[in-house]
Amino acid sequence: MTLQEYLNLRNGTDVRGVAVDGVAGEPITLTPEAAQNIVAAFCRWLSNKTGKEKLLIAVGHDSRISASALCEGAVKGITLSGNDALVTGLSTTPSMFMLLKDERLTKEERPDGSIMITASHLPFNRNGLKFFSPIGGLEGSDIKEILTIASEITVDSKNVGKTFTCSYLNEYAQSLVEIVRKACGENEPLKGKRIIVDAGNGAGGFYADKVLVPLGADVTGSQFLNPDGTFPNHIPNPENKEAMESVCEAVKMAKADFGIIFDTDVDRAGAVDKDGSEINRNRLIALISAILLQEKKGTIVTDSVTSDGLAKFIAQKGGKHRRFKRGYKNVINEAIRLNNEGEYTPLAIETSGHAALKENYFLDDGAYLITRLLIALAKAAKENKDLSDLIADLEMPKEAQEIRLRFQDGCDFKTLGFAMLDDFKAYAENHANAQPAPDNHEGCRVRYDSEHGNGWALVRMSLHDPILPINVESDEIGGCKKIANDLYAFLKNYDFLDLSPLEKAIK
Repeated sequence: MTLQEYLNLRNGTDVRGVAVDGVAGEPITLTPEAAQNIVAAFCRWLSNKTGKEKLLIAVGHDSRISASALCEGAVKGITLSGNDALVTGLSTTPSMFMLLKDERLTKEERPDGSIMITASHLPFNRNGLKFFSPIGGLEGSDIKEILTIASEITVDSKNVGKTFTCSYLNEYAQSLVEIVRKACGENEPLKGKRIIVDAGNGAGGFYADKVLVPLGADVTGSQFLNPDGTFPNHIPNPENKEAMESVCEAVKMAKADFGIIFDTDVDRAGAVDKDGSEINRNRLIALISAILLQEKKGTIVTDSVTSDGLAKFIAQKGGKHRRFKRGYKNVINEAIRLNNEGEYTPLAIETSGHAALKENYFLDDGAYLITRLLIALAKAAKENKDLSDLIADLEMPKEAQEIRLRFQDGCDFKTLGFAMLDDFKAYAENHANAQPAPDNHEGCRVRYDSEHGNGWALVRMSLHDPILPINVESDEIGGCKKIANDLYAFLKNYDFLDLSPLEKAIK
């Protein structure tokens, strides 16, 4: 593979590509051989960072059908470069980082780095690699450096390392159980509660039997717990409409007290209230914010598409809302920066369900997020309250939608898109019926007055794709259409955009 072919696999702070055939027009780009070279490059990169000549690197994977082949390639990349491999089998992304921090392990047993083979919620034919050092996940610049090394490296060591096999999910699950028991002061704080888990046939099925059952919960009605990388039931993604409808219906059918849904590798999560309504996006952010702000006031960092109602809610709870750029790593790094500057910031969270808590190494961990919610659920039950009481005063918009406009094929979408955004900012600054938000850290967020939409719009560039996402919310019925009409009047001048989704919104 050429350097450019390796660099094409970079997806933010991850490596992602097509790993198996099965989708027309999508040739394989991430082979076991490529994984071998990339992992060998990671070993060299980490060795340079740590000064250690020989490393112990852990490798785990989710339920994807290409996991075994890529895991084999990854192990070869470790051992043929003279390092030792610890294969953990079916794992979650957060567990692969926590393995590096587990103080129950001796210094010799604890790996120097870890790799998770996953492509999150992407289709069955995709897969990828996530990398961790003991200080956290790698940055995008680190991934670029590793891929550059991979294009040059030759792995054929005469001093082949050893391979060990040992699952870590049991130990990870037990740590979550102990967190709940300690916080609640009892062995089975969820006794009498029916809680269902929807793992979407990803790696999250362990949470039902290994976390909830030991805490006393009845998990009858849980679904899609068995790992199956073809994802036969629904996409394992809390943001997916069909997935959320499925788990909401399951909660109602089982008459459960609470529902949980994970993405494939369990770094994201969503929840469902006992009445079958979803606790997702702004409601999920509000819930965990309320829990944390009860304990200590501070700043909550979110991505850029959160609602005005959420900002008001956080302020009412004594917190400060910091709306920042999309991308979970961006949000996390901003929270870390604020803490380093002395501004207590307990949470970095995206509307996608990526939630990272300061108390948990700022690791985006869906299972830890849910564990924190379960502690609040158990405590609320003792006071004859519901968990949703914590967000009863959250103001939700009357309407909300996301419109995604594609750029014309082959155009220089980044140059054109950012130039268009500059024009839109100038347009907004001179708008008679709207004004730019003061906290624009991404794209341009504009607030429309009560007669011209009574809401806001955020126009921004996608992080990686030739897409212009537009988020619109309104506090009145029909307000989104008014705002969309104004956006159309501006955007129709840019012929490199496919405006058909926006045209549907204004009909």
